[in-house]
Amino acid sequence: MEHWVYSFNVFNHTVSVNMDTLITMWFSMLLLIILALITTRKTSILPTKLQLIAEGIVNYFAGIVKSNMGENEAKKHLPLILTLFMFILTANLVGQLPWHLIHLKTGELASPNNDINMTAAMAIVVSLYYIYYGVKKKGFHFFFHGFSVEGIIITLVDTLELFVRPFSLALRLFANILAGEILVFTIVGILAYFMPLPFMLFELFVALIQALVFTLLSTTYISMAISEE
Repeated sequence: MEHWVYSFNVFNHTVSVNMDTLITMWFSMLLLIILALITTRKTSILPTKLQLIAEGIVNYFAGIVKSNMGENEAKKHLPLILTLFMFILTANLVGQLPWHLIHLKTGELASPNNDINMTAAMAIVVSLYYIYYGVKKKGFHFFFHGFSVEGIIITLVDTLELFVRPFSLALRLFANILAGEILVFTIVGILAYFMPLPFMLFELFVALIQALVFTLLSTTYISMAISEE
């Protein structure tokens, strides 16, 4: 899809950014920060509905991370994993807002995750993160598994996965969100009343599932990087 591209010079090099993605990305982050402040403003032993939902999300991922990594490692990596899930879910849901009412000269406002640059940036961050902790935990053995036949084969497969994982993470999230928005927009163009509603409700489900998939795969990659086996 076409984007609102803004270009500027940095040390005689032209740098281009997708302004529509930046606007909705910062809007998503602002919503998430406001929601976090509201949720944690008055926490109590008898939680409110909002606090109960937040605690449920934290406990759900805490249980998954602990079962994969153990309690000590979970404390290190849970903040990143929770942040990934909450940001991706919020950004996906932001795409369901009626942005088409705001007309731009070029491009259109939509979920920031319908931009491959956004999803690729998150995937690269996850990759660098688990590579760093993998090397910190295992040293050079993280990349090389010995001179035996099995060790060389595993080394080649792991090297390939270092490039495939971020590509698959980025492409999966980008393609699903973009396809969903195109589908809803097409249905709205055909019949604007009632007919798009089931597809919009389905997209809410997809927004949750894709956030879960990205986050759980990231958890698995980090767990595999730091595991002793």
